[in-house]
Amino acid sequence: MTQTERAALTKVPAITLGFWIIKILATTFGETAGDSVSMSWLGETTANASTSFWQSGYLIGTGIFGLVLAVLVLAQIRVSRFNAWLYWATIIASTTAGTTMADFATRSMGIGYPGGAMVLLAAVLASLLVWRLVLGTVSVSSVHEPRAEVFYWLTITFSQTLGTALGDWIADGPLGYLGSSVIFGSLLVLIALAWFRTSIDRVALFWAAFILTRPLGAVVGDFLDKPYAQGGLELSRVGATLVLGGAIIVLILLFRQRAAPAEVHQV
Repeated sequence: MTQTERAALTKVPAITLGFWIIKILATTFGETAGDSVSMSWLGETTANASTSFWQSGYLIGTGIFGLVLAVLVLAQIRVSRFNAWLYWATIIASTTAGTTMADFATRSMGIGYPGGAMVLLAAVLASLLVWRLVLGTVSVSSVHEPRAEVFYWLTITFSQTLGTALGDWIADGPLGYLGSSVIFGSLLVLIALAWFRTSIDRVALFWAAFILTRPLGAVVGDFLDKPYAQGGLELSRVGATLVLGGAIIVLILLFRQRAAPAEVHQV
């Protein structure tokens, strides 16, 4: 591939059916993996949970996943071309960090689900607005230079955190995990129909779908590992995480990943 051909490609994958399937699995993985670390391994929801704010399992988990995410984002920015394994590893890191960050904000800090969701929605919208003001677009086709990549990953991390809080908020109500899954899944179907049947801005539809996959993954993940008494299947968090991780690896191998075309401005 020539230098010119590389410049005409982004460092993110093309938007295909395979992309959305892996994205939903990655968000579900992030929920079960985040809960495995903060709740099971760090004991946040056990009798051994620390009463200290600074020793919260959610806070420690956020520190662990936040550091992993920062390293992967830096690696993502430094590479010269799209790498499917690095990209999806970074997505997964953002989902796990988003899970523990949302739980820390809504539970340890006492903001609550509605308050946390509103604050995080404002953060997502602010990130998109600043991105648009600075670079003139929030399309993934702009993600081929460092400034756009920083905005891209910042927006994604905020959206993953928002999705956790939103999913927990809705599932905590009368709909439960299955009802919430139907709601978020139906909204994604409506967005898909709008994509193919209307002239609504494609960039807006992409981000709406991207954001909604996270609460869908959150409620599905909770449905898998929460106790029967809470409406879940009470599966092993670690076991569910390993199965989801294996499925993601298989799908990355199965669906040929290609870079999305870049938005090149002619001078």
